[in-house]
Amino acid sequence: MTERRRSDPLPLGGDDGLPYSKGLMARALMATGVPAVRAYELAARVEGDLLSRGEAAVDLARLEELAIEVLGENEGAQALRRLRRHETLRELDLPIILLIGGATGTGKSTVATEVAYRLGITRVSSTDFVRQTMRAFLSRQFMPSIHRSSFDIPDEDELRDVLGAFVDQTQNVLIGVRAVIDRALQEGWSLVLEGVHLVPGMLPKVEGALVINCVLAIESEETHAAHFWVRDASSDGLRPVEKYLDALPDIRLIQEFVVEQARRAGVPVVENSSIELSIATVMELVLSRAERFARV
Repeated sequence: MTERRRSDPLPLGGDDGLPYSKGLMARALMATGVPAVRAYELAARVEGDLLSRGEAAVDLARLEELAIEVLGENEGAQALRRLRRHETLRELDLPIILLIGGATGTGKSTVATEVAYRLGITRVSSTDFVRQTMRAFLSRQFMPSIHRSSFDIPDEDELRDVLGAFVDQTQNVLIGVRAVIDRALQEGWSLVLEGVHLVPGMLPKVEGALVINCVLAIESEETHAAHFWVRDASSDGLRPVEKYLDALPDIRLIQEFVVEQARRAGVPVVENSSIELSIATVMELVLSRAERFARV
């Protein structure tokens, strides 16, 4: 059985008699964006400091001193600031609903999976999965829009534009999305949901949770196209690159629409030119939202 959200306290040692663990500390630091090598270096420095002082636990003030010593003033202070914000998030007795939108091939699933891991969220899903599930219960004759790709126009509807077909499909898929979110809230589970159908301005209102919504985009058409080659290689051809490259103009058109909707709704648009930077940006959005909520 999965957990609602891992909510382990900061691994400072001494909690319930447990000794300090440099492995747990390194993992906590990496969750805030500190590179692995630097995180282990700082965790080892803390361990050595505790041994030299004969202590079993480190407090945040001493941890910050050591972080600045090992990582430098700016990076060290930033790491401790993020650790404190993680603690604020941990203390919130509220499920997290993180919605990551964006056109096909913008890296949504990669970012969603990594951010979920760093947040300790064990439920990650996609609107494509929701759409596939709906297909099993709703026939093509009853709801044809969910039986095609988000960027396809039905052959029998040549006069229809790509965006019109996409909006029609999105409205139908969001029925299933609403059900998924409702179930998570009923059970008190945190959830990371990603997908092209998470269009700002069209999403259902969600209450009783810490809700964060963002959209990933790729400005460069060449970089966007390169993502499909990576997907093709990683899926052993289950996602044939030719299909997506042929449809790239329509996919880019949908991206323009989703980005414009995000800007109108005041939803952050994250330029995914770097996966690591995008992950850090989405994490910052979550932690900032938690910090603002805690002040209310």
